[in-house]
Amino acid sequence: MPRACFVSGTDTEVGKTILAASIVAALRAEGVAARARKPVVTGVRNVAMDPPSDPDADLGALADDELLAAAGGERPHEVSMLRFELAASPHLAAAEAGETIDGAAIVTALRTAAAESDALVVEGIGGLLVPLHERYDVRRLASELGWPVVIAARPGLGTINHTLLTLEAARRAGLDVRAVVLTPWPEEPDEIERSNRATIERLGEVEVFGLPRLAVITRARLAVAGMTLPCARWLG
Repeated sequence: MPRACFVSGTDTEVGKTILAASIVAALRAEGVAARARKPVVTGVRNVAMDPPSDPDADLGALADDELLAAAGGERPHEVSMLRFELAASPHLAAAEAGETIDGAAIVTALRTAAAESDALVVEGIGGLLVPLHERYDVRRLASELGWPVVIAARPGLGTINHTLLTLEAARRAGLDVRAVVLTPWPEEPDEIERSNRATIERLGEVEVFGLPRLAVITRARLAVAGMTLPCARWLG
């Protein structure tokens, strides 16, 4: 099995990209030539911006594939196969653009990228049951790849239900869930956040970590945040 992992989430906008970029940046800081892939991006302009060359540049305004490209030292078109302007589920965004997403082609491209990389971190799209087309969802993509899964989740109210449901859906498909990462994890978590973390770990029977909040997103800060996580253990 290649050294690779699949980052999914309990929902959209739960920190998957920051988590995936932090893993890549941390591995690269430790001498591993890790790369990132996000096969489908929605809600973005068709032409991606190349990431800034300044290592201290603020990356917070970049699109998902642009941020992952910056973390992995690549260009956005290498990170993402498909970009759609409509901010919607991939199957709808593709349909509005007159296209159909080919799951098999994505799997082939990701396996090739993994074989050519020291380590590959793949970020999914939304949650596990988000459809890429009517008969193919993100969970099936992760299952066909067969790589360990890391789940990004919110730390606050509501996360217990969303996270346990995601764990159940993942395990029902036979996915190897290595960890849940709550993001952004505050320096001083409140009682609810601390309880959520402990409850998910206990009821979900899974390791739960917190990814530190980044006030400014740079390559160096992504690497420092990622180094708080046991990233190497999550790679297949």
